[in-house]
Amino acid sequence: MKKIEAIIRPEKLNLLREKLDAKGFSGMTATEVKGRGRQKGIALQWRAGDYRVEFLPKMKLEVVVDDEDAEVVIDTICETAQTGEAGDGKIFVYPVEDVVRVRTKERGCGAV
Repeated sequence: MKKIEAIIRPEKLNLLREKLDAKGFSGMTATEVKGRGRQKGIALQWRAGDYRVEFLPKMKLEVVVDDEDAEVVIDTICETAQTGEAGDGKIFVYPVEDVVRVRTKERGCGAV
């Protein structure tokens, strides 16, 4: 199994959830996060002068899938979340050793 963590723009979350649902990947966790990448935040101009926002609001989406489904999920995230501008996000992929459903103690892929 693989755990896929995607850091994306907040406005892309609902569309991405719909696309993943349509492909049969309904189990996911979404968390509001703040971060910065190469762009190092953004500079804004106000009447009082320049203002720098160092950490931008993002969403972290976490999905655990079978190994053979990982590329489908990654491609769906890239196709849906991409705007072509800096700040589109990142995807991290981790191996998952085991999963346990708390209610039934079921283990493995069936517990996802």
